[in-house]
Amino acid sequence: MIKRDSELIIRRLLRGFPVVTLTGPRQSGKTTLAKAVFPDRPYVSLEDPDKLLAARDDPRSFLKRFPDGAVLDEVQRCPELLSYLQTIVDSDGRMGLFILTGSQQFGLMSGITQSLAGRTAFVELLPFSVNELSRADKMPLDSDSMLLAGCYPPLYDRAVSPADWFAAYVTAYIERDVRQLLKIQELETFQRFVRLCAGRTGQLLNLSGVATECGITHNTAKAWISVLEASYLVFLLRPHHANFNKRLVKMPKLYFYDAGLVSWLLGIRTGEQLATHPLRGSIFETFVIAELVKSRLHQGERPHVYFWRDSNGNEVDIIAEQGTKLVPLEIKSGQTVARDSFAGLEKWRTLAGDLSGEPVLIYGGDEAYRHQGVRVVGWKECGQVLKSG
Repeated sequence: MIKRDSELIIRRLLRGFPVVTLTGPRQSGKTTLAKAVFPDRPYVSLEDPDKLLAARDDPRSFLKRFPDGAVLDEVQRCPELLSYLQTIVDSDGRMGLFILTGSQQFGLMSGITQSLAGRTAFVELLPFSVNELSRADKMPLDSDSMLLAGCYPPLYDRAVSPADWFAAYVTAYIERDVRQLLKIQELETFQRFVRLCAGRTGQLLNLSGVATECGITHNTAKAWISVLEASYLVFLLRPHHANFNKRLVKMPKLYFYDAGLVSWLLGIRTGEQLATHPLRGSIFETFVIAELVKSRLHQGERPHVYFWRDSNGNEVDIIAEQGTKLVPLEIKSGQTVARDSFAGLEKWRTLAGDLSGEPVLIYGGDEAYRHQGVRVVGWKECGQVLKSG
């Protein structure tokens, strides 16, 4: 098992909360991590029809089977358990009794907020980070291999190609989960929608444009984006509010959590295809920004990352709130850094003044150095840039 950064956070939270809720995309390693933290506790998956039926028919008796706690997997399948769980942990009084896992935010989060408010801490577990892969000596040799494979754990513990695994993943999880949430009948239309989103990763999200191209209404596109967010497949990066007397872009940008999934959805199967693909830069940017988000979430912190763009065309890929500073980060996919790569960072530093933290440029090469007050970092180290301490 590859040791996860979140394990220490979960163990710490279990000392102060009776329940820890572990959420994240399917196949991100939630079950493996929960079992590693609670190796001697009972484990129950509510994906199992028999267990689900028992939990729904008699929640009180079901939970009485676990007087010393348990791992309850995929609890979004049985939200009615949560109210009974509240009664149990309140009467018991002990900390660290249960770990709940879930792969959908809809229903699960609203149910937990209502029933377990103040009784559970939350940890979001995304696929492996480059730091975790590096520690385990599992890192792909080059950035193109990383962008093709992505970071889902099954790709690193079994002999399966990314193309085969993603095909099965999309069919078994994405399409099934979406059907459960939205009762979608036109699955082919939804599949086209997901691929259109992949082609827009790293771009401003124009829902009307996507809807028109897909042949659906604006409201349907909005609902489908919400489901992809709830299933931890995509996230929306918001523009930073600091305007410095300039009119700002207000649309969010769309990103996927995993670059390998984007590559597969775009039909990219080989390094040769990726090297010449017009969206390679956007896929690399997706990978880096997902790593920055992981570096915060896996420490139990909110990401607090944004982008910045004004109406005059000035922009910075990422603005990260770090203490009282706003750290600007620029992302370049090339293995060499051109002089004009620093233009956005220099403009930001001029506008932000004392608010600006040390600028960072993350690129597709391996060397780390400083250039005129800018910290230049290779792709393998991008997950360390926003780490605390």
